Amino acid sequence: MTQDELKTLVGQAALHYVVPGEIVGVGTGSTVNKFIDALASIKDQVKGAVSSSEASTARLKALGIPVFDANDVGELAVYIDGADEIDGRGYMVKGGGAALTREKIVAAQSRLFVCIADESKLVQTLGQFPLPVEVIPMSANQLVRQFAALGGKAAIRQKDGQPLVTDNGQYILDVTGLQIADPLAFETQVSQWPGVVTVGVFAHQKAGVCLLGGAAGVKTVTY
Repeated sequence: MTQDELKTLVGQAALHYVVPGEIVGVGTGSTVNKFIDALASIKDQVKGAVSSSEASTARLKALGIPVFDANDVGELAVYIDGADEIDGRGYMVKGGGAALTREKIVAAQSRLFVCIADESKLVQTLGQFPLPVEVIPMSANQLVRQFAALGGKAAIRQKDGQPLVTDNGQYILDVTGLQIADPLAFETQVSQWPGVVTVGVFAHQKAGVCLLGGAAGVKTVTY
């Protein structure tokens, strides 16, 4: 199967975790788009969604799925999102789509994080994918130096020749050259640096389940 077909497969498999009559947390990205399309087939069975990005909100609304503000609802039963990398413990790197801050907020609001991904995203150690970090613009150069001290090379993500601006009005640093052997400690450390809004290591908000698409179909991994 192609990568696109694998994304469709795991997007449909995630419907199993949607709780009828409740509001579902919905992430961002190409794999999540497949889940949103699948969710439309059972939209009459859910109250709606809390979305982690403007792009996902637009797609949900276009399919007739109500979108709620996170502040207007309480705890969510489940949050379904993709990952740029996931390791054998359910720790992830996320933020390739620049929505990591809102993704982490909705993940923290949810009892269960279900990660949907194709098997190419499974890694031994996080860090092969450039680590996204959402930062306040005036801190960017200082944070580049702090990552350099850890052995990483950080650069401001660009779009059309200008720094990409997130839904929250901030910049994204993409950091290469890191091997994140202790994701919990790393996330805790970097989150304390002045100017960091959100680091794209999801260790404190790790996956509880991963639906991993591969040649043999969808494999369910529970952490």
